Amino acid sequence: MIISRTPYRVSFFGGGTDYNPWYEENGGLIIACGLAHYCYLTSRILPPFFEEHKSRIVYSKVEGVKDNSHISHPSVRGCLKYLKISKGVEIHHDGDLPARSGLGSSSSFTVGLLNALHALENRIVSPNDLAKQAIEVEQQVLKESVGIQDQIMASFGGMKIIEMGPGRQWSAKPLILPEDYRKEFESHVLLGFSGISRIANDHAKEQIESIKSGKSSDHLKCILELANEALKAFTENSSIDYLGKILDQSWQAKRSISSGTSLEWMNELYQTAIQNGAFGGKLLGAGGGGFFAFIAPPKSHEKIKNALSKIKVWVPFKIDHSGSQIIFNQH
Repeated sequence: MIISRTPYRVSFFGGGTDYNPWYEENGGLIIACGLAHYCYLTSRILPPFFEEHKSRIVYSKVEGVKDNSHISHPSVRGCLKYLKISKGVEIHHDGDLPARSGLGSSSSFTVGLLNALHALENRIVSPNDLAKQAIEVEQQVLKESVGIQDQIMASFGGMKIIEMGPGRQWSAKPLILPEDYRKEFESHVLLGFSGISRIANDHAKEQIESIKSGKSSDHLKCILELANEALKAFTENSSIDYLGKILDQSWQAKRSISSGTSLEWMNELYQTAIQNGAFGGKLLGAGGGGFFAFIAPPKSHEKIKNALSKIKVWVPFKIDHSGSQIIFNQH
């Protein structure tokens, strides 16, 4: 039996520049971190004792299939196909946070499952190869409309600078910060769930079409410039309120890219946070709902929470530094 633990991610700057049609032509930059809340996947080879099924997959529903190609869960089906695993398997999923909420949970699942399946075959995979394989599964095998930051952050964890293109190449580098500055940054971040889950693929498709048509070029250029400005601010250990103001500018640019990030209730929620002391913030993910992240002074956190009745759950923010890990390995 193998158990993998894979972080979700919080993307702060550069969101949208990780879509292939953009960064392959213009280059991209993402500043994001692994979140110390996790996707857990338990995997084992299933002995051929069961007449009714060959493989068993347990997540929000339970699947029992006689052929792995009949598995409904896209990531499970895609990972097994990619790794050419035809034998029977049993896979259980448990997550600290809800799916479809803007934290890259789908890619955390894919990365964690690939890691676990490799471990079942006694293989150790580097974070770099794990990210590349997850990107290939989602983009090529499953034909999903996704960028590349989620798979990279799930694989590596930590606070990362992801540099992309021009062309298909990318690299993930640690954003090295003094410990006291990193802790100060962590203490300023508020992470809240709106209670609304959504299918990210639908909103991502809209953003990709906007990129291909050229409609979002000016906005993405602005987002890329602000990501570079934020990187400079981090490396100079600038004040956290300055980072918050850059995040606010980036959010204003992002709102114009997709209809899923400019709904009236979102705008009202965001403005309420600003009026109650937040320096800046953003809706995480491609749009439609999910988690909001705000940068705000700790003294204002309670005031902001009390003012935002639409936030159903507040989640403690802490950076994961390990990436996807095999935390139990017993053949």
